[in-house]
Amino acid sequence: MLVLLTNCTVYAPHPLGLQHLLVAGERVVWMGPDLLALPPALGAEVADLEGAVVVPGLVDGHAHLSGGGGEAGPQSKVPAPFLSRYTKAGVTTVVGVLGTDDCTRTTGELVTAANGLVAEGLSAWCHTGGYHVPPVTLTGSVRGDIAYVDRIIGIGEVAIADHRSSQPTVAELLRLASEAHVGGLMSGKAGVLHLHVGDGLRGLAQIREMLAESELPPRVFNPTHVNRRKALFDEAMALARAGCVVDITAFDVGPDEDAWSAADALERYWANGAPVAHVTVSSDGGGCLPTFDATGRVVAMEVGDAGTLWRTVQTLHERGHALEQVLPPFTSNVADLLRLPRKGRVAVGCDADLLVLDAQGAIRDVMCRGEWHQREGRTIRRGMFEGTS
Repeated sequence: MLVLLTNCTVYAPHPLGLQHLLVAGERVVWMGPDLLALPPALGAEVADLEGAVVVPGLVDGHAHLSGGGGEAGPQSKVPAPFLSRYTKAGVTTVVGVLGTDDCTRTTGELVTAANGLVAEGLSAWCHTGGYHVPPVTLTGSVRGDIAYVDRIIGIGEVAIADHRSSQPTVAELLRLASEAHVGGLMSGKAGVLHLHVGDGLRGLAQIREMLAESELPPRVFNPTHVNRRKALFDEAMALARAGCVVDITAFDVGPDEDAWSAADALERYWANGAPVAHVTVSSDGGGCLPTFDATGRVVAMEVGDAGTLWRTVQTLHERGHALEQVLPPFTSNVADLLRLPRKGRVAVGCDADLLVLDAQGAIRDVMCRGEWHQREGRTIRRGMFEGTS
């Protein structure tokens, strides 16, 4: 497929002004301010975007590709999201995790779900293991999974400070982190320990201990859900200053909750002068978002939605933040942490994962790996088992 996109106002995520882009196969192969003359014999599709804003596709670093849940009995297992649930939300790259249920759901199932999305045109990777220690692996070790399995780039989400965790010790977590790090070195992958952080008062104390007691680089330790308590987020900003990349979850927050919304958390992060490259935002899409009572029983449950990512982008933009400030935690910061060099940017040689915005800043068109999935707000490519509505 050869596509010439003309008159694009590009945020790459930094602003490049009016550009024309040539997409060949899955990648951007040329970009420039002067229109390229192509021989008619090439049969290129030409799309005049008439000055519309073009930004990188979102990189969602934490989603439940094979479904989540199961914490309120077997009937509460959340089904796997279909392809268009991601593309409608502007997600062109996604990284899967297992979560609480690493028993009836497996790493093999997660790898298969990622491979299925790749076959349908998305870009997808995953982590090995789940909440619990020892982790569920394919090869018998975290290091082996990362080294041998193309789709696996790290370990997670391993739970800490949570009643659903296996209550891992610092020594156990350090062993996992070292396995992830060395596996990443052997394979050229991210090699991160992606840590689910619960409501527990221990917060990020175990990560601080691991940083103090080991030679591992801080980037290996990647806590998520750090905005679920306001005091926890203060801890997370301190960790970001120490070199960790911290992950905010874009969930809905009520006015009386002791939590920050993703938009409020990012504003607080920037206002405190924390390193701008050390923060990301993910959706927890497809995962269950339970509310527990004092005895640990589920009393309410919602399901994570990838659409919260772009809604957060729009909220921040409407509050006066420039796109070049807002976009990196959803695009280039995630790609840099996860060592996905062709993701998260609009540049020659990068994958053609592009979002075209309408005049109101909503997502109008979505291109994944050089193919249109959404056009004029309509889904034109669906997963095998999706309906037509």
